[in-house]
Amino acid sequence: MQALSLSLASRIVDLALEKARAIDCKPLTVAVLDTGGHLLVLKREDGSGILRPQIAIAKAWGVLGMGLGGRTLAERATAAPAFFSALGDISGGRMAPVPGGVLLRDGGGNLLGSVGISGDTSDTDETCAVFAIESSGLKADPG
Repeated sequence: MQALSLSLASRIVDLALEKARAIDCKPLTVAVLDTGGHLLVLKREDGSGILRPQIAIAKAWGVLGMGLGGRTLAERATAAPAFFSALGDISGGRMAPVPGGVLLRDGGGNLLGSVGISGDTSDTDETCAVFAIESSGLKADPG
């Protein structure tokens, strides 16, 4: 199993930001976490809102905590709002169950960490995360 190094996490962030500029996104914030939920890399583009780091981390942390991509979490949150409200309390408000939180997996499907992006629409945030992960030779699991 491949480990998620600082170098690889930095590459993922840079690729996500390159994609964002290529498709004319609003300013983004990108976070990469390891499997323990520890922040490895965070970059906030000029003009990205002051809450974007917390949102990006919450997207990444939530998918790790539940083991499901942000798109699946969003669907489940719609179907079971009371449960996800409780999860918000249990996690100390540290999860955002929306697209833009993507699990990182190696070729064998082993979990390596997660990416969270905030700044544009959730769908566009997810597009940038998936592009960056897959361009790094890893498997993106958006849910």
